[in-house]
Amino acid sequence: MKVAVPTRGNVVDDHFGHCEAYTIFTVDPRSKIEKSELLPSPHGCGCKSNIASILKEKGVSVMLAGNLGGGALNVLNSHGIDVYRGCSGDVRQLVETFLSGNVEDSGEGCHQHEHHEEGHQCNH
Repeated sequence: MKVAVPTRGNVVDDHFGHCEAYTIFTVDPRSKIEKSELLPSPHGCGCKSNIASILKEKGVSVMLAGNLGGGALNVLNSHGIDVYRGCSGDVRQLVETFLSGNVEDSGEGCHQHEHHEEGHQCNH
């Protein structure tokens, strides 16, 4: 399994479409992280870029994100990528928390590109 996280530095970038990069974690069958790689973010809005197809080609099946709009959510879902919104913090710790079964989708998205909810935490 591969898990992608919109990243700025080593933390979850709260705005999916404008992150610096995506950290892609390869997870073994025992739910342990084998490796991680950085994929630079394409230019432009997340829902209008080709990031969903790129992530799918790389084998990503899960996206752990802070905020993202409905367009990006639909594009990722249509490419077979499950999205968990409302995440924050260190990307590696987040993936480890997800692998232990303690991350749920917040059900909240970003309705406007200029609007950011502060203080999101993964629901665990």
